[in-house]
Amino acid sequence: MFITFEGPEGSGKTTQIHLLADWLQSQDRAVVTTREPGGTRIGNGVRALLLDINHTEMTPRTETLLFNAARAQIVHEVIRPALEAGQVVLCDRFFDSTLAYQGYGYGQDRAELGRIIRYATGGLTPDLTIYLDVQPEVGLARKQSGSTQEWNRLDARAVAFHQAVQKGYEELIRAEPARWSVIAGDLPANTVHTAVVSLVASRLSVAREMEVEEMQR
Repeated sequence: MFITFEGPEGSGKTTQIHLLADWLQSQDRAVVTTREPGGTRIGNGVRALLLDINHTEMTPRTETLLFNAARAQIVHEVIRPALEAGQVVLCDRFFDSTLAYQGYGYGQDRAELGRIIRYATGGLTPDLTIYLDVQPEVGLARKQSGSTQEWNRLDARAVAFHQAVQKGYEELIRAEPARWSVIAGDLPANTVHTAVVSLVASRLSVAREMEVEEMQR
């Protein structure tokens, strides 16, 4: 199963992915955790370029192509092999971030973005996308006050940009409600974790039942 986490900056995605990975391992599930951009040697190099706060001259087109270059590498090198091996893959952001940030945030043509994404991913789509919902101002304040998270070039964009991104996510969720699940990200981390585990356990149970039915045919 391929599970992605999306949400505004500072929504707690990284924390929840680590907590979920620990729970899955306690259930004897093989799990791989990764992130975008990054997750590979090449992807980490691209990440450094993309998030460097000094790269203010980077254009939205350049940004889009770099994100998808890193994405193509992680799909090929990490995600597909893990899925083919029957592992659960947890990814901190995936192509929905491109649609939300580069599409709705910058106003780039979303049909063109879709074509670039399909090329980069080979058509790979998450089985479940968990959206941790917090107001952009709250998430940014969380991240700016934290000591462990990097404050990067995208974080430094105006609040209006992050509000446009949030509206983009809302439209993406309405367009594919079966794939998305929204969980309030402003609750205590343990409360959010409980909701995430309940959701994932239910999805894994359904997936297992489908596998059994397929084997019995």
